Amino acid sequence: MSGQTVGVVLVSHSAAVAASVAELAVGLSGGGEAVAVRPAGGMPDGGLGTSAELIAAAVRSAESGAGVAVLVDLGSAVLTVKALLEDGELPDSARLVDAPFVEGAVAAVVTAGAGADLAAVVAAAEEAYTYRKV
Repeated sequence: MSGQTVGVVLVSHSAAVAASVAELAVGLSGGGEAVAVRPAGGMPDGGLGTSAELIAAAVRSAESGAGVAVLVDLGSAVLTVKALLEDGELPDSARLVDAPFVEGAVAAVVTAGAGADLAAVVAAAEEAYTYRKV
């Protein structure tokens, strides 16, 4: 392993939600700074929405050379990340992950913290769809 870990970016329409899910995922993974987890929530003025600029900055900040898993909460967040990927405004190593936001974030951070590669981090987050609660 190169010492680089997969980064995780959490895109929400709300800055508070993105930050809270990031805090939860880091806390449940054992904390520490092993994984770059970056929230990208809301608009630059603090309002609700998704900001291409905030997302791109978060992805750049989380990229250490091992890739970045990008998890999103709702529809326009998906569209914004897809547009950034298609326009080449995100690194080639960034991956939009089809996963539940909270459970997927925890799985991604835990897996990245264990030193897994991007494919394994994405798979772990996507597998969170199968978690049963009852």
